Amino acid sequence: MDSSGQFLSPSAAAERLGVSTKALRLYERRELMAPARTGAGWRVYGPDDMARAEVILGLRQLGLGLTQIARFLAADATDLDEVLAGHQAALEDRIRQFGSAIARTRQLRSRLARRRRTDIPDLSRLSLPTAEITVAFDLPWPWGGERFELRDIRALNFIVGPLGSGKTRLAEQLAKALPDAAFVGLKRAADDAVAAQARMSADHSLRSRVAQTMDRLVKEGAAASSALTALVAVLECQETAILVIDMIEQRLDQTTQVALIAHLRRRQPGSRPLFMLTRSSAILDLAIAGPDEAIIFCPANHSPPIRVAPCPGSPGYEAVATCLASPEVRARTEGVIARRPEAV
Repeated sequence: MDSSGQFLSPSAAAERLGVSTKALRLYERRELMAPARTGAGWRVYGPDDMARAEVILGLRQLGLGLTQIARFLAADATDLDEVLAGHQAALEDRIRQFGSAIARTRQLRSRLARRRRTDIPDLSRLSLPTAEITVAFDLPWPWGGERFELRDIRALNFIVGPLGSGKTRLAEQLAKALPDAAFVGLKRAADDAVAAQARMSADHSLRSRVAQTMDRLVKEGAAASSALTALVAVLECQETAILVIDMIEQRLDQTTQVALIAHLRRRQPGSRPLFMLTRSSAILDLAIAGPDEAIIFCPANHSPPIRVAPCPGSPGYEAVATCLASPEVRARTEGVIARRPEAV
């Protein structure tokens, strides 16, 4: 701000502000500024004009357009937050778009590295829109009832957060709110294994799919186990449209986790969406997350869950990274569950 009390010519004001005189005239035409005039009709910029220009430039640096800036300058205190909230939402949507573009570029480079070339159909598929499923509900405890909305649900959706962040309750609520969805809990290796065996005994097609998938996973390095069989049976069962799976890596070693997530990434386009709670860097490798994958992060302070783009520097990226660990490290906290305190 010019605190000397002097009035500046347009060229001097523009030089001090670091803009062009054309920009100052544009702000005046858009009625964002109204500089004083000399007796001869020349524009002059006093301390108040310079302060207002600095506000305009600051808002421009935040990415607001001139129409948004006009609304901001004309708004009263109760409307200012609405203007900024709308701008923040637009910026976050752009981050998601950039994250998706980066993931698609990463996927294309991976194809090129494997095949040394790519086909035109592969390139056209990169721009195909994904089917949009929207879900919205009031968040349960431990949140304060804030509204949660999730748009553009991807083929693979990871739910991540530190212990006690509420991610399991979010998953359970998602299973209730999503159409034709089912929550698969941590007891699947025992309870679900029995149910899976019963289903496979009665359904030859399911038994065949499970056997084929298990054979493929084992060939890719997975260790056959009751935990993996129960999980595969759940994945291959077609009774529900969407699955929400608690800690998908439970009782699976690192090579099995790597084989499993590779298998899930190879599913056909249009396959039913999967939601997976995880804290394993083998399941969610941020360096190779693809365009058909989404990350939902539950903060430790019980702020509402947010979508996080798998790109360094994006909001929430570092927090997600700190929640992920290798399967060996994750095994140390297996079975540790943050419980809701009993009411007194």
